[in-house]
Amino acid sequence: MTAPEGRGIAGLTDSFRILHVSTGNVCRSPITERLTRHALAHRLGDLGTGGVIVESAGTWGHEGANMEANAAAVLADFGADASGFLGRELLDEHVIRADLVLTATRDHRAQVISMGHSAGLRTFTLKEFTRLVRAIDPATLPDPLGEGVVERARALVRAAAALRGWLLAPSAEADEVYDPYGAPMPFFRAVGDEIHDALDPVVTALTGLPARA
Repeated sequence: MTAPEGRGIAGLTDSFRILHVSTGNVCRSPITERLTRHALAHRLGDLGTGGVIVESAGTWGHEGANMEANAAAVLADFGADASGFLGRELLDEHVIRADLVLTATRDHRAQVISMGHSAGLRTFTLKEFTRLVRAIDPATLPDPLGEGVVERARALVRAAAALRGWLLAPSAEADEVYDPYGAPMPFFRAVGDEIHDALDPVVTALTGLPARA
């Protein structure tokens, strides 16, 4: 099944939609969603998100649930906004609309791909995508100031998908972000640092701009 016209990686729209996926959508994917938004706004300034829409959902999502308090505290550590967040269960429509799906683990990636909708070429674990992005020459991507951030993001996903079979993880665990649900605050902060470090090169590649001091 292919994505409907105007949706997904093949769609010709003026936006690019990133979907972050974890299990309950109350810890890892909310942290990743809000850190991505924060990083985009920090780099792009007056351009806002540059047409990039960032969402999240959970494979066993707690529909309408608040973000875990420790997850919100992690976001505050980075100056990101946790307000207004409500958990969502992952639905077909979320995958259909997404131009890029970034999951916490390989199991989440497999679950997204199993839903169909031609999701295989645009679904990665977060750490997998980071590894692939680091291997892509930024000079081969569209200029974000000329062709725009959206076109650059689409090209980045295509390039990452082409590299996937050639640039393997050093270990199975290297592509995992483990679940901090129910863990003490130090573990949440460690997971937050892990997510932040994985996102930094991704947002740099998407925008063509490094983090501002």
